[in-house]
Amino acid sequence: MPKTPSSSSNPAARSWHGFLNRFSLLDEKADDTMIDESLRAGVELRGATPWILMFAIFVASIGLNVNSTAVIIGAMLISPLMGPIMGIGYGIGIYDFTLIRKSVGNLLIATLISLLTSTVYFALSPLTEAHSELLARTSPTIWDVLIALFGGFAGIIGVTRKEKTNVIPGVAIATALMPPLCTAGYGLANGNWAYFLGAFYLFSINCVYIAAAAVLVIGLLNPPHKQFVDPVMETRVKRVLFLVVLLTGLPSLYLAYRLVGNEVFHSKASQFVRQEFNFPKSHVVEIGITPKNKHVEVTLIGDRLSARTIDTIRTHLPATGLKGAILTVHQAGDDNIDINTLRDGIVKELSGNELALASRDQQIADLRRQVAWSAQSAQLTAELKTQYPDLTDILIGEGVGAAPPEETDGDSADSASMEPESAPETAPVPILVAHSAKRLSRQDMARIEDWFRVRTQSKAARIAID
Repeated sequence: MPKTPSSSSNPAARSWHGFLNRFSLLDEKADDTMIDESLRAGVELRGATPWILMFAIFVASIGLNVNSTAVIIGAMLISPLMGPIMGIGYGIGIYDFTLIRKSVGNLLIATLISLLTSTVYFALSPLTEAHSELLARTSPTIWDVLIALFGGFAGIIGVTRKEKTNVIPGVAIATALMPPLCTAGYGLANGNWAYFLGAFYLFSINCVYIAAAAVLVIGLLNPPHKQFVDPVMETRVKRVLFLVVLLTGLPSLYLAYRLVGNEVFHSKASQFVRQEFNFPKSHVVEIGITPKNKHVEVTLIGDRLSARTIDTIRTHLPATGLKGAILTVHQAGDDNIDINTLRDGIVKELSGNELALASRDQQIADLRRQVAWSAQSAQLTAELKTQYPDLTDILIGEGVGAAPPEETDGDSADSASMEPESAPETAPVPILVAHSAKRLSRQDMARIEDWFRVRTQSKAARIAID
């Protein structure tokens, strides 16, 4: 756009246009031919690519199986799944229906290979427990939609630049295309359809919203279209795309709403238990919170609470935002109490108490030592000033140094030489720092050091007098 006289002469307008130019997608944009070749090459699924995909699936499955985040990230970096998804978005953006069909076909083949590979692995693996890394891929929410959308924006913009950066690997990690497919394979191998459906839904979210982001960015860059599309066909494509995006994202809104509700219930229930079950001779050893059924289960040890007290506590539920919640209290001596749960809770509480007591005792010992050392320091300072009035700025404290070696006889020395070497233990070392108005002789320095070591009962005591 040619500059108008008003905009060229107005500094504010020039600054604003300069600011907007920082966000121009045309800056450092690659040639349209290079973009086209790069995206079409990423769609291919032949030769080494299927093998890389299978090995990446094996690596990701092992990472999920042993709950190793680093291994999962490594698998995501070598995964070739991003290419066909970007190809779908690019094909829709330039109305290349041949490329769309090819990209969709290759994505379906890659998905089938991934599911079969992960299912075989988890069927043969002796480790069957679902760890946190695996469970995290079974309940997608609206936040996963946003991750896929913004990751797709970053990915397609990175592909269209002249210089390739670390954007694509970052997008592969953020959107996590591999783990959901592996989790779906785990669900198939163990007959857990809830895991399979949740994980496959997360994979579908990633595919749809990465492709949708690619469509929007390609539309802004406006590369040459593969073929002419009449307005009716163009409108139909946009409507279908909008419908697919909407239908894919709607369930995630409900899942996000349920997740937030569960978190809020859990937080309020935990706070309720802390506030209401605060008795001097009764202690909570186990809390069970089930947001789905609005159930709060508390296990107590110590003095039994009366039924009237428990009923009074139940009346406080609505006031804390837990209206309609069910409170169940188990106490020592109940017939229906879980002995294992009670035992584990008692052990946990005792361990926590022992650690707290040990920490408190250590703090008390340190404080007592500091008080005693402070009194001794004042006494030593007064004695030293009496003997050497020229000394000023006397500071007496403790540092950390190697404990002095103890004298040993020959037998003990021989036996010690046979033991492996070990680093000397560190112990507090008394330190005296002072300033002298006149230079002290070596005899005076040695006398002060000997006196200081005798008074502090430490052969490692040090002095520094300037």
